[in-house]
Amino acid sequence: MKVIDPHLEVEARLFADGVTFVGAMDEVGRGSAFGPCSVGLVLLDAHAGAFPVGLRDSKLLSESAREQLVAPLFTWVSDFAVGHASAAEIDEFGLTAALRLAGHRALHEVSLRPDVLLLDGRHDWLSPPSQGSLSGPVYPIVVVPPVRTIVKGDLTCASVAAASVLAKVARDHLVRDLARQFPGYDVENNKGYVTATHAAALRRLGPSLHHRVSWNLPAHDMTATTTLGLA
Repeated sequence: MKVIDPHLEVEARLFADGVTFVGAMDEVGRGSAFGPCSVGLVLLDAHAGAFPVGLRDSKLLSESAREQLVAPLFTWVSDFAVGHASAAEIDEFGLTAALRLAGHRALHEVSLRPDVLLLDGRHDWLSPPSQGSLSGPVYPIVVVPPVRTIVKGDLTCASVAAASVLAKVARDHLVRDLARQFPGYDVENNKGYVTATHAAALRRLGPSLHHRVSWNLPAHDMTATTTLGLA
């Protein structure tokens, strides 16, 4: 597969139009069955300069390469944050509302305010719905700037790629911590995605407190558990 180099063309046009701070956001953990969904947010100003060497969409980088990018990214961006929404919140409110909650939490954490926000994908899941739901989550009080969605933004847009890397590193650290508390699912290696080993563990052990039980998880085989307990 040809590696696409990200660029700063979108950000440069926005700065030329008078924007002071460009925000960029990307999510990770959407398809995981364990742990939170996480949303990375970075802010850039017109003086940011060239992005760190080796920056790519987090999915194209090894774990060690992502870790090595963290310190250069902290220096490059004007501000950053990662927001999380737990498995329980995903179960209660649904994935879209949970992503919005994680994004709003990230916006609440930064000290600077973006004038516009670049969001990976086709769908604006960050902006509040036109009609609020009484059963939805309680969002932090934040001002959501105008959102521009960019298809394959994590591949082509350097600021979105930076958000994806910081979100992935933060979520991986969090999931590894949870794996030590809830061993047996191989989460330290699969990061919560349902591999064959993870599926076998779910059938044997049932879901943990950090599994998304509203999802179509492999059913807990009580017979297998009982047999193992008697062995």
